[in-house]
Parts: sequence; structure tokens; C-alpha cells
Amino acid sequence: MKISFLLHNAYGIGGTIRSTFNVAGALAAHHTVEIVSLIRTIDAPNLPLHPAVRLRPLIDLRPHEDGAGGNDLGHPLLSRPSAHIPDAEAKGTTNFNALTDERVAGHLDRTDADVVIATRPGLVIYLAALGRTGRFLRIGQEHRLYGTHRAEIRAACDAAIPHLDAYTSVSEADAATHRAQLPGLTTRLTALPNGVPATGIEPSDGRAKLVVAAGRLIPVKRYDLLVAAWETVAAKHPDWRLRIYGRGPQLPALRRQIDELGLAGHITLMGAHSPIETEWAKGAIAAVTSREESFGMTIVEAMHCGVPVVATDCPHGPGEIITDGRDGLLVPPGDADGIAKGLLTLIEDGELRRTMGEAARISARRYAPERVAASYERLIEELHTARGAEGPAGRRGTPLRGRAAGTPLAATLKGAVKQLVRKPLRPIASCRVTAEGNLSVLVEPAQVHGGELELTVTRRKSDEPPLRVPLLPPAGIAPAAPWTATLDRATLDLAEGRWDLHVVRRSDGVRRRVGCRFAEGRGLLDLEPLPGSPVAWWIPYATVDGYLALRAWRRPVHAEARVIRMDAEGLAVEGTLYGARFGPDAAPTAVATPSRGPARPFLTGATAVDGGRFRFTVPYERIRRARTDDEGAATWTLTLHKSAESETPIPIGRIVGDIVDRDKTDLFPVTHGVRPHLTRTGDLTIISPITDN
Repeated sequence: MKISFLLHNAYGIGGTIRSTFNVAGALAAHHTVEIVSLIRTIDAPNLPLHPAVRLRPLIDLRPHEDGAGGNDLGHPLLSRPSAHIPDAEAKGTTNFNALTDERVAGHLDRTDADVVIATRPGLVIYLAALGRTGRFLRIGQEHRLYGTHRAEIRAACDAAIPHLDAYTSVSEADAATHRAQLPGLTTRLTALPNGVPATGIEPSDGRAKLVVAAGRLIPVKRYDLLVAAWETVAAKHPDWRLRIYGRGPQLPALRRQIDELGLAGHITLMGAHSPIETEWAKGAIAAVTSREESFGMTIVEAMHCGVPVVATDCPHGPGEIITDGRDGLLVPPGDADGIAKGLLTLIEDGELRRTMGEAARISARRYAPERVAASYERLIEELHTARGAEGPAGRRGTPLRGRAAGTPLAATLKGAVKQLVRKPLRPIASCRVTAEGNLSVLVEPAQVHGGELELTVTRRKSDEPPLRVPLLPPAGIAPAAPWTATLDRATLDLAEGRWDLHVVRRSDGVRRRVGCRFAEGRGLLDLEPLPGSPVAWWIPYATVDGYLALRAWRRPVHAEARVIRMDAEGLAVEGTLYGARFGPDAAPTAVATPSRGPARPFLTGATAVDGGRFRFTVPYERIRRARTDDEGAATWTLTLHKSAESETPIPIGRIVGDIVDRDKTDLFPVTHGVRPHLTRTGDLTIISPITDN
């Protein structure tokens, strides 16, 4: 059977795209599957797609720097309105226009698919209006909720649904709403959830004192309630932290709320992160506080990672996914106190977190793409039966096994000869922190070929030769077993900077940079630097263009600022000294050295606590007096000296943990005209603006 999915833009990032890619990949195990993207905006998809799924666009909107042809930018029909799609969905011809009308009509007229599945309202409308040939089954999908569309779009969808064979919602509750709103239809109205795969990353062990939330920073997600609830949590458990991942228009308001509540040291706005599964696995608890959810992919993702979810029991999704009290907790919507109570229940009961996390992983298997694909197969079989047509088995488009009938023997032999040609290296790997603190690089076997492979680690902007690490072939016979390399932190000396990883084939010198599947940082959360000097710390991460890299720090001595707090009288810092120890009668000092603007250096006394720990407070008045004039902002870099006489400055900052770029995440408000700031290298500075803002 041939199954064709219609997506608006398969080259973007979003839940509908992700779910479609997941289910299409699972269906491709038994069927011919394609994804037809209405538009194409970049060269390759942002999300991974199963290689057996064919992806093809109808309209090419990629810009070409050289002005070459081969795309549809500037096509006159792009500026003309669609004859089928209402303005609220077309959005001024940005999403749908006369050219999309033309290309979709041509595609549906020519397709040889047995089933066409449309994934958003505009595509559902197209499928109903332009796909009435009767040659294929027509299935529409609803990825939102019946009542959340604008009236114009809702009316157009309601008019289109009777012309389809089936229309699916992602929750049973929303399917029931559709049946109630559209009585008497012969169209099958049913629920089929999104497919959410388990990733194989190391799951949470429930021990980190960390709660994680993730999603678009938009009003419906009600992160303001989560922040308000955290004021209660932080008062009872100040050692717990909350991370919120995502971007969106609510970011400035959330930042103001966090600062006004004095929670800058307790809540971190992490920005967008993909894939998000590595971040779920770091948490002991996940929080979902939405006013409404059509499904709740983030809930299932967290559960796959062994993290119990505290979710608002809003209509539709969460209540169908979470069994309250067994694999997560449901709390009243719109109730900050209820959210805090749910979080505190799990924070204060480690055994409950552990058992719920285990139950969550089991429950999440219901949403495996293979199971959702099987549900689609059953639906399609039933629709064929209802039509009186033959079932999927044996229909055109069914892939043949082995050598296709009629294939010339020469062509078969030619294919066999190609297998003898050495294939190029296209290494993709995940990186995981071991119990000893080493980095285990797991290279997927599909794109590495030949023997005598090794891993090299090369520092950027350096002429030093790369460091070489053995890359060992799979120990067993399992076809998916990875090649492995271990970066031992006790023996491998990495200079401070950023390092790129390559796989090298020694026999011919071929060298390829390693793509990143997952950079798993869960093992860094409770890890400490090795004793002694130098102080070294490594964090694996994915670059913006998708490669695996390491951020390394290497310093003779380092003062880790565990707490940075704006108190009533000044900037308070508490931390741990690594690479050296305070003497029994130590009288350390913190030194503020001007690094920019009109400023003088100054000192403040520090206190050594229990040998390796320290604390000090920099009074706001001292910072004000260290300014030399009132023009511009002054910046000081803070260092620690083991005594007033010591001339060796010890950097103060944050490098320990799992966060690569602290300048983007660890942000603090302006208080009394002063703001602490962490640089790109993790060093602590003080900025003194003119006024609070």
C-alpha cells in the first residue's frame, strides 16, 4: 500500500511535523510511504526522517544567493489569494495562495497513493475540495482542538469533513466533541494519538534536585502559574531548581516575574533546545501547566525518559495520558497553589518519584510510533472494507521483497558491484557521561565503514595536532551496536576551548566530522571535578549546525560560584575552591578588577568555610564608589585571592555542571544599580549601569 502524508512545511520544527515523521517512519516498515511538503524553505529537514520515507516538495521557496533558477520565489501566483482556503488560514497568501492551489490540485490529480492524509486545516480543505476522484482514501487530521480554531477556519473544516473517509483527533475527548458538533456524518470520526518514540537515551534516575518544563512560551502554557508556584516550592526547598525550556512572546514577562519574585537564582529560562529528550532526562520531575492541550507530546516525551509529570488536568490530553497517582499527578488547571502542592508531593517523596518514573516509562510505550502506525493500518483496512474495496494487502504500491520481477540480471549484478565500493563516512554519534565522569562517544554503525577507525578531537582556532582516541568496533553481533570511544578525563589533557570530533579511517586518511544525535549531560549534574590541579571540566553539546562538540575548561585553580544572590546590602557569592585549599588561618579576599568603562579596582573580604568553601558580599555602596564618573556602564571581573598578600588571582565563575553558555541562561536583575553577569567563558563580572531597569 502507498500512503502519502500532506504537510505544509516539512522543513520546519513543530509537533505536527515531528509526529508525522515518526508515524511515517513506522509505516515505512511495511508500506511505501511519502511525505509531500507543500513548500520547501531550506535544503534539508530540521528533524530526522526515516530513510525509507520519500520527501518531496511541491513549491521551492529556498533563496539562492547566486540568483540561479530552479525555485518558485517570485512566481506571480504567490501573491494571488487562494480560491479554496479562508483568509484566516491563508494568512495573507503566506501559507496558502493561488500557486498552492495549482500545485496541490496537480499533485492530487496525478498521485498513485492508496491513502492521502492531510495534517492541517488548509490541507484538509484542499483534500476535500480537490481530491474527489475516488481513487484513494482521504483522511484528515486535527492536531489542535475543535473549539480553538477561528470561526472562519472552523466553518471551512466542518464543511470539508463530510467529503473525507475519516477525520482523526489526537484525543478521544476531542473526537467526541467532533461527533457531538457534527452529528449524522458518514465520515469516520475517531481518535489516533501522536506517535512519540523512545529515544534510547539514559533515563532519569530521579535523584537530581531539578524540575523541567518545556514548550512554547505563550499564554496558553501558563508558565506564569508555574513561576508563581515555584515561590512556594523555593521557600520550602531552596536547593531545588526549575528549568523552563522554549522561546516565545512571553519570555520578557516571565523574566520580569522571576526577577520581581526574587527567583533568579532558582529558575532558569534555558531557551529552545532540540532534541529536548536529553533535558527531560536530567530532571527528577516534569511540569506541564497549560490551560489546554490538544494532546501533550511533551508529557509523553518526559514519561519516555522516566520522569513523572505534574500536569494540570485541563480538557483533553493530559487526563488521557497520565493515570493520576500511578505514573504522574494531575492538578487543577489555573491553580498555582495546586501546582505547588503537586510538585512538593514528589519533591518530598523520593521513592514515589522513582516508582512513578518507572511506571511512566511503561505507560509511554502506548504511544510508540509502531503502535500508532498499527492503528492507522486498522483504520485504513476498515475504511477499505466499508468502501467494498480490497484491503491493503496486495494493492498497488506494495513493495516487493528481494529482486523485483523482471529486473535484468545485469542491473542486479551492478548493484552488487556497488556494494564493493568503499562507502563514504557519515558518522553520527551520541555522547554520554559515564559514572566515572568520562565521556563515552557512541558512533552509530550505519554510516561508518571499514576497519582501523579512530576518533580525533581537534581544538578550534589552534594549530595543535588533533588528539587521537581509539574507536572500537561493536563488541557483539547486534546490527545496531555502536562503535565506541572513551574520552578519559583522568588521562586526556584538553586545553581550554571548544573541540570538534572527527572519525578518521587510517587506511585512506578519510576524515569526517561527527554529527550529533544526542549530547547527554545528565551525568554532569552531580559530578565533581577530579581532585588536584589543573581543574578540568568538559561538556558535550550539539553545534547549531548539528555536529558533536566539547566545551573544555582547564585552569590551575578555579573558584566555582555555587550561589550568586542579590541581597539587601550587596552581591552575595558562595562557592567552592578547586585545585587548591585554604590554609588554617586563611584570610581570602575578592578582588574586583576593571575590565571596561570608568572604574577603579577594589577589594572585599571573604570567609573560608570548611577548607574548600568560601563566601563574600560585595556592598553596593563600594561598587558605586569605585566608579570614576557617571557616564556609561562600568564592568569589573571578580577573582579570589587566598590571602590579602597573594598575587595569584583565582577565576571566580561557573563552569561546573551541564550548561555550556552561562551568559545566555544565568541572568540576574539590576539591583541598586548593579547586575552580576557571567561571561561567555563562565567568569563572574559585575556591571554597574546608571539606573535600575
